[in-house]
Amino acid sequence: MRDPGRLDHVALLRGINVGTAKRVPMVELRAAAEELGHERAATLLNSGNLVFSADRPLGAEDADALRAAVRERTGVDAELVVLGGDAFARIAAANPLRDGSREPKLLSVAFAQAGRPVVEEVPPASDLAPELMVVTGEAVYQWLPDGVLASRVPAAWWRSLAVPVTARNDATVRKIEALLASRRP
Repeated sequence: MRDPGRLDHVALLRGINVGTAKRVPMVELRAAAEELGHERAATLLNSGNLVFSADRPLGAEDADALRAAVRERTGVDAELVVLGGDAFARIAAANPLRDGSREPKLLSVAFAQAGRPVVEEVPPASDLAPELMVVTGEAVYQWLPDGVLASRVPAAWWRSLAVPVTARNDATVRKIEALLASRRP
């Protein structure tokens, strides 16, 4: 159960533990968060999903501090996004492509750092079909019926975003939502 004086947050590290590169043990990720004074650090899966509590809302500077702490502990430098637990849950629930008929592993949410809006024009739908893409101020939602690796969205489009984003499939997003819900009083 969550301490009512503390706020849950979600940190999503980008591109770790994929293949043999950028290996980060989850115990080290939890320890990095705790070194910064965060409490009740919990990881989900082995792909850089961290839930923890803090005594105040966290922002971009706190994300930078966590990134530095992970780099110091592991030698791995990985971009990351930190969101308040309520913001994470709101963005996940707002997914306009989550309709129950789509396989959660083929539905993706790319989260942006809180307070740093995603503002970008979506590639033309005719260039993406059969994929679907919706860009909001806080996230990029995608339906990827042929899988992430076969996505028709050009890598250059992702690089053109003004803010770093990191994506999770909806199966993982739902697990993080459940972990956050289990921590509520």
